[in-house]
Amino acid sequence: MKTLGKSPSISRYFALAAAIAGCATWRAQPPLRAATVEQLIELLREREAAIRTLKGLFRAQIKAPGIPIAQQVEGAVFYRRPDALRLQGFNRLGGELFEIVLGEDLYRVRLPTTGQVLTGRVTELDRIGQLGRPFQLSVWAVSGAVGIAPVSDREKVLLSEDGDRYRMDVLMPGEPDVVEARRPVRRIWFERQSFQVVQEDRLTPAGEVEATMQLEDFRPVDVSPTDQPPSSLKSVMADPMVKPFKISMRDGQGQGALWLTFHEIVPNPSLKPEELEPIRS
Repeated sequence: MKTLGKSPSISRYFALAAAIAGCATWRAQPPLRAATVEQLIELLREREAAIRTLKGLFRAQIKAPGIPIAQQVEGAVFYRRPDALRLQGFNRLGGELFEIVLGEDLYRVRLPTTGQVLTGRVTELDRIGQLGRPFQLSVWAVSGAVGIAPVSDREKVLLSEDGDRYRMDVLMPGEPDVVEARRPVRRIWFERQSFQVVQEDRLTPAGEVEATMQLEDFRPVDVSPTDQPPSSLKSVMADPMVKPFKISMRDGQGQGALWLTFHEIVPNPSLKPEELEPIRS
């Protein structure tokens, strides 16, 4: 009985089809860019300084002990340098659920559904019951849209490569003179195309992760010509101003999680007095 062999033309056809399919799915990754630790420190400072005011609209999903399923909240944020912040949360029908106002190291939390108004120091925000930790995570998450806190002059840093990212360890000031012996209080990861911060860990004095913030979906935002970066930084900045439209926060001890999706971010708007009133002690 005669067996049928594969036609050379058919074999070549399948080989060509496989090659084309491979080319269609494979995408060349842009080369990783290099930056010095001094450039990255300055980049954080410039990005933080570029935002004088900010407002935005977002949707949040909140999960915490005492909340059986993730709750969805519509929100608004208003910010003015250096530390004035207002967060509002609404239900799907537009009813106000909460208001958080920060300023001069003080907080005021208003809960319209219960008529409660709580005040105190910002460092004590997580001590106001089951909602305290989600509120604190919300404030930290919004800081990712405003700008990651820069490195102070008193802090030392270590920069290393972590896969295809840079990792910057911000070390606790006042520790031993040997830099490697100092404990990190923050870890910041930069992607290496436009050097956006894609993750920040906040650490406890014992070195445990207190909370992790992840940032993604970076998009350009409108900015006036006067807010362009200085020429010394243009070599390491792919865009004068982009912002993360998706931010997640997770408590290091499993005490809550938060996912923010921004609908709109407006840098440096003129804020009306009623949009962000100062806290009076």
